[in-house]
Amino acid sequence: MSEQLSPFSNPEAVARYADGPPRIVPGYSAMQRMTTLLLAERVPENGTVLVLGAGGGLELKEFAEAHRGWTFDGIDPSAEMLKLAERTLGPFESRVSLHQGYVDSAREGPFDAATCILTAHFMSPEERQRTAIEIRRRLRPGAPYVSAHLCIPRGQGDRALWLSRYAAFAIANGIEPGQVANGRTAIETKTHVLTPEEDEAILHAAGFSNVSLFYAAFTFRGWVAYA
Repeated sequence: MSEQLSPFSNPEAVARYADGPPRIVPGYSAMQRMTTLLLAERVPENGTVLVLGAGGGLELKEFAEAHRGWTFDGIDPSAEMLKLAERTLGPFESRVSLHQGYVDSAREGPFDAATCILTAHFMSPEERQRTAIEIRRRLRPGAPYVSAHLCIPRGQGDRALWLSRYAAFAIANGIEPGQVANGRTAIETKTHVLTPEEDEAILHAAGFSNVSLFYAAFTFRGWVAYA
């Protein structure tokens, strides 16, 4: 995972990060808002939320703006991305504890909710399973967990077709074709993109219940599940 995340340690790449997700992830802002609403169904006014892959601070800021009583623990392996999160959070930083590392760096909790947004596809299936187990172990009974990431159905020709759609969406949003081609190559060689069935099986095996798909947009999908 550390090698796969190395671009997020490049200061120039990190400086451009915030501009990326809305241009390559269809419905990115709506997905963030839906995540906030799903958490709010069960997180109390003074709740604590674990955010895995918190570097950049985009979802932390979204959650903190919507719920002024929530506090957060944010985990990310990249020191540069955590610095960006501090800058992104601005006045909300006082309600966030940021930690460099992986899921094992998170305190034991228990937390009222957890999220892992645009991060799991950097993990091998084995690491993703272990991470889901560790997140589940840190949650209160019934607490929501939202995970959203690259996910492509299995079928003859499906993967190439969906990656072509990923590329077309990014180009339509003004990203240079050469940059998009590099991004597509990175997806094919440096990420672990599972099928929807495999993603759901990992959540069930980790002990989550009521696993529900709430977001699907080209090559991205998101689930909410409960501890």
